[in-house]
Amino acid sequence: ASERARARATSGTRAAARARETRARGGEMHGESEISRTRARRGRGRGATDARVRVDFAVIGSGIAGLSYALDAAEVGEVAIVTKARAFEAATTYAQGGISAVVDTLDSVDEHVRDTCVAGGFLCDENAVRVMVEDSKAAVETLIERGTRFTRDDADGRLHLAREGGHSRHRIVHADDMTGKEIERALLEAAKANPRITFYEYHFAMELLKTRDGERCAGALVVDEARGKTIAFVASSTVLACGGAGHLFPSTTNPVVSTGDGIAMATRAGVAVANMEFMQFHPTALYTGEGGAAKLNQNENAFLITEAVRGHGGRLYNAEGERFMARYDEREELAPRDVVARSIDSEMKRTRAPCVFLDITHVDGEEIRRNFPGVAAELDRRGLDMTKQRIPVVPAAHYMCGGVSTNENGETSLRGLFACGEVAYTGVHGANRLASNSLLEGIVFARRAVVSVANEIDALRAELPSLDVDDEDLRRWLDERCDDLTRGDVLRNFTAEHDSWERDTRREIQRTMWNAAGIVRTTSEMEVALLKLRELAAACEERLSVTKGYTMQLAEVMNLLDAGELMLRCALMRKESRGLHYTLDYPEAVDDEKKPTFIADGATRPSLTRRPAPAPR
Repeated sequence: ASERARARATSGTRAAARARETRARGGEMHGESEISRTRARRGRGRGATDARVRVDFAVIGSGIAGLSYALDAAEVGEVAIVTKARAFEAATTYAQGGISAVVDTLDSVDEHVRDTCVAGGFLCDENAVRVMVEDSKAAVETLIERGTRFTRDDADGRLHLAREGGHSRHRIVHADDMTGKEIERALLEAAKANPRITFYEYHFAMELLKTRDGERCAGALVVDEARGKTIAFVASSTVLACGGAGHLFPSTTNPVVSTGDGIAMATRAGVAVANMEFMQFHPTALYTGEGGAAKLNQNENAFLITEAVRGHGGRLYNAEGERFMARYDEREELAPRDVVARSIDSEMKRTRAPCVFLDITHVDGEEIRRNFPGVAAELDRRGLDMTKQRIPVVPAAHYMCGGVSTNENGETSLRGLFACGEVAYTGVHGANRLASNSLLEGIVFARRAVVSVANEIDALRAELPSLDVDDEDLRRWLDERCDDLTRGDVLRNFTAEHDSWERDTRREIQRTMWNAAGIVRTTSEMEVALLKLRELAAACEERLSVTKGYTMQLAEVMNLLDAGELMLRCALMRKESRGLHYTLDYPEAVDDEKKPTFIADGATRPSLTRRPAPAPR
């Protein structure tokens, strides 16, 4: 199966390389953010495209959402999966805890819905939450059918269910403490064995294609990283499933691919986004600074210590050896992530310490290693035995609860464009994601999106050139009917690093965002940060005039600037503290503010309405 997959990927790349070179007509950039306006003012001539690919489905991303979408979509038509690194390098791979689902007879849909809405600060769209939870059992069954091997009880062979913070029941289906890695393995094997799915690994999605009337997404413009060539993927349906923007911050559990690409592409195309202020900081990432655990690689991401460790009895201690969670929340270590992260941040500041400590040494050592083999092995590599030693931990950027606004079928404000997974705002997470709901959201709404597309696939196909269109005719159609949203020329040595400018600029973005949009915020700091990002955007424009084209690093930096501006703008719109957004200027929750923050710069149709979950009486 793997040989067939490699052959398909190679043939797809060769077919694209054989296509004749052409140039697509330039168009005006959509979106009203200051950063986007700056780029538009630079002016663009004609942007070169080297090849064209016509498919039914273009999937940007290869995590649980993208792969689930692709596997279902392959029953309807041909699918291209575009991913800027190897397909396995997705946020799903790094998800440890599990996938929440109502599979126990003692559990109920209503309880899971309530837990989700409570954790979400009652800002969740209760209808969307209910849709997700009602489909949770079927989602788990689908993953099993596609080869996922979840942990089961030795006694009766039933799925072993763990419990995590914010959950009132044991409902976390898992594969030891490496659930995401196992799901990714199974779905990738299934996708690579499917003859109707072609992988385009190491292909960077630069921009969305739009018809000139602004009413339709027609695919995406993609760069073959090895050759620096631009390929126009013309697709009946395009889905963004490319994850979040964890690299807006200096410490993140996200993989290196999480640079806000999907959010940035969508907003530049005028697509509505929502709730970008809600960035979840995982409370317990391994601390590797001075006095912490050993660092194995200077460029490594923060290693996540799964929430399930606290669910299994792990206790938090400050630098003075005191348990502290009871001072902040009666649920103590089982409080939702936003509460635990703020509590840790407060204790670190109060004690002037760089970290706190997670202790599970009171639990039997063999039981710890049996339940957390992945965490234990990683800590062993760093000379730390979690069965005998406390684990130094610190909050790290982990999950983006807002994103491209969609309805319950994954549809965005632009026809033909769908979004699912972390890049999307479905309304499920509200102001704070409940632990282990992310994998569930990814598969449920991805599968619903395919159903929605399948119901009108004939109409979607008819709006674009036929699937067997001649390359010259497709080139002509792109030239005559589509806006070119490319930001400028792409350098042939696309992945090269010419000097440290892009790396230094990325670090400046991260410092700015951490200081202004971290766990505790103020209006003045966010306003200053917004001006700083706009200064950096202008500097990027000057950099382009020097380099005479984009490198991958520069494209990622500019995507981070777009995502960072959206996050700050949404945060400044919210005049209260709720969930993950805590501001000293408005420290209390306000009923009149219990609504999503929407930004629809140039969106082609009205933002999708949401109904926040009501607070309990």
